[in-house]
Parts: sequence; C-alpha cells; structure tokens
Amino acid sequence: MTLYQLAYVISKFIFSIVTFRTPLKAYGQGNIPKGGAVICANHAHNSDPFYIVYSFQRQDKIWIMAKEEIRHYPVVGRLLNWLGFVIWVKRGKSDVGAVKSALKALKGQEKLLIFPEGTRHEEIGEGKTGAAMMAIRTGVPVLPVYIDPQRKHFQRTKVYIGEPYMPFPEKRRATAEDYEVVTQEIMDRIRAVRDRRAEMEAAE
Repeated sequence: MTLYQLAYVISKFIFSIVTFRTPLKAYGQGNIPKGGAVICANHAHNSDPFYIVYSFQRQDKIWIMAKEEIRHYPVVGRLLNWLGFVIWVKRGKSDVGAVKSALKALKGQEKLLIFPEGTRHEEIGEGKTGAAMMAIRTGVPVLPVYIDPQRKHFQRTKVYIGEPYMPFPEKRRATAEDYEVVTQEIMDRIRAVRDRRAEMEAAE
C-alpha cells in the first residue's frame, strides 16, 4: 500500500466520524479515465474535496488545488494537511509554484482536482481559466463532476462523475481566447452532469 492509499483509507474513516455522515454515493465511476486528468467540479462547501476524492478508488492518486486559507481551518485544514497531496494556492496573485506543481502532477499521469469557480457558490457560477490552461498545456482530458450541495447528517452526499473529454484537440498553441472558450465549455459540461442526475441514478 502506498503512502497516498494509506492516507486515503485513514482520512476517509476520520472524515466520516467528524462529519457524522454516512458514506457518499458516487455515480458514473466507470467514466473515470486511467492516468492524468483534470477533475473539474462545482464548489459549494469546504468539504467538497473530500467527497470527490473519496468517490474515486484509492489507487487513483489525486492532487487537490485548494486556497491557502483552508490550511488553517481546524478540521478540514488539518485533514488536508495530513492527507499530504494538496497544492496550496495563494489567492490574489500569480502563484507560480502552485502552477508548476500542478503541471508536474498531470505530466506524471496523476489526477488534479480543481474547482474552476475559485470560490464557493450555491449555484454554479462562472469559471476561471486555470483548469483550462492546465488541461491544454499537459494534453490530458477534463473530467466534469457535479457534487450535490446538500449536506445532511446520516444521509449520503451524492457525487456525479461525467464523461471525460479532450478540451483542445487542435494542433496549435492555445490563445487567451481559447482558454476562455474552453473554460465556458467546462462549466457547461458540469451543468450538463447536474442536469443528467436522474438519468445517471437510473443507470445504476
């Protein structure tokens, strides 16, 4: 068992205890690609990264891009720090170190979780171009995910995993406009997963 797999198992157990919630329910796990991918999801709660990571198998090593402020939160911050596979991002300025770490993970065929909105929204908001840039520069697919914003004790939180796709198949250097177009498509695909929830539940 690798260090990541050990951290995955132990942190999942701890998370279920401190949140007083039953295990999550994930739909569309068959859509998870092998190798590198940029996982793009909506973002309503600070606990979202845990539910998404635990929707994948423990052998799927996932790096999480999270804002630096969360690092100091008593429960969530400590768990993420302990998990050890977090890329902390300093908001409000260009964090070159975080970008390099994220690109390195993707080029190493590992997965990267990004919330394109950059902050929490009850409804899906507008995305920023960071996720698009990561996927295009490394040539990995984008995996759209929708997580149910509802959180109730002793009820499962539902996570819906959409189909992966290549966001920029053109054989040319992407422009700033391309990044904007791809970002809009990413957000549209997350919304499409949201709108297919009943269909995905019925399929399983």
